[in-house]
Amino acid sequence: MPSNRRMSPAAAALIALFGVVPGSGAVAVAQATENCSLAKELVAEAREYVRSHPDHEEALAGIGEALLKLGHREAAIRCFDRVLSLGFREDHDLMLQIGRALFREGMVDHARGFFRIGVDSHPDSSEAVACLGYALHRTGEEDAALYWFRRALDLDPAHAEARVYLGNLLYDRGEYEAALLHFERTEPGDHIDELAVWRLIELKKSAYNLAPTDPELAPWSNRLVGIGDEMDSIDLLLAEVEAAQPDGSFRDPRQLELFGTLLIELQGMQRRGVGEQHRVKTTSGIAYSGTWDEIVLQMKMDDRELSEASVQQYMARASMRNRTDTGVVVPVMDAENFIRRAAAAGVLMIIS
Repeated sequence: MPSNRRMSPAAAALIALFGVVPGSGAVAVAQATENCSLAKELVAEAREYVRSHPDHEEALAGIGEALLKLGHREAAIRCFDRVLSLGFREDHDLMLQIGRALFREGMVDHARGFFRIGVDSHPDSSEAVACLGYALHRTGEEDAALYWFRRALDLDPAHAEARVYLGNLLYDRGEYEAALLHFERTEPGDHIDELAVWRLIELKKSAYNLAPTDPELAPWSNRLVGIGDEMDSIDLLLAEVEAAQPDGSFRDPRQLELFGTLLIELQGMQRRGVGEQHRVKTTSGIAYSGTWDEIVLQMKMDDRELSEASVQQYMARASMRNRTDTGVVVPVMDAENFIRRAAAAGVLMIIS
């Protein structure tokens, strides 16, 4: 059972903030406001509390998260290992808290270990099972990830996040009918990023021969806009905080969940109005439909390496790859020319 000992204000603030806003915390907020001395003071006070109360599992977990944020990974791991040595392996919430903190910082192998402990201790926890699936997918173990996502849904068919993740994984494997089956069992409000919504829209249009303006697609199109409306100034601040490294550099933008460029690009297209609809197919058989801009945006979203880049960055990088593969230079000044020259190079086929 969690301890009821009284914690110092700094340690309590760290733990409380980490719990309320995953991935932020007092240290991160202090860094965002360039108040490094405050960050150091918080960690110093929390460290002192841990030294004087070495058996306080929540304080150990909280200071471990803070140390991760400041780049002190080895010290953080020592805190987390201490939690295990104290016998808290069966504390479901604590194992998932630590696992998620490690996962956010890219320490996926360590995170998987804590998720595995959570599953072993609570095999009927859909949340622990799903977390293990996320970690396995991140390390490239797709078959194992599929198993655990399906297991999570067996335990809790209403686990929307696991279902969305499974749908995306099936889509990436080219199992489009199975992906659509899972996407259709979600509601628009279940989605917190744009990728699965875009994929669902395209799959429904293809499977049911729906026009882009079909009323059946309206709730999903509205959700795309709604996701952007939810990104207020605090969200943007925390996105910047998440990107900042202790040395002042910034983390790979693919690690920043929910704060990509997609919505800005979508809104820009909406302002330009609905244009002529087209359909193209890649050499691997994937079909895209929409305006030229929408098609390029969808292609970007499906590119694992460039999904978080801007459309212009995507076209530039894709053009360089095409030149290496085919010797043909694809212009990047606009979406239509990009697609037409890509078709001339044999990379895709324009159907209409």
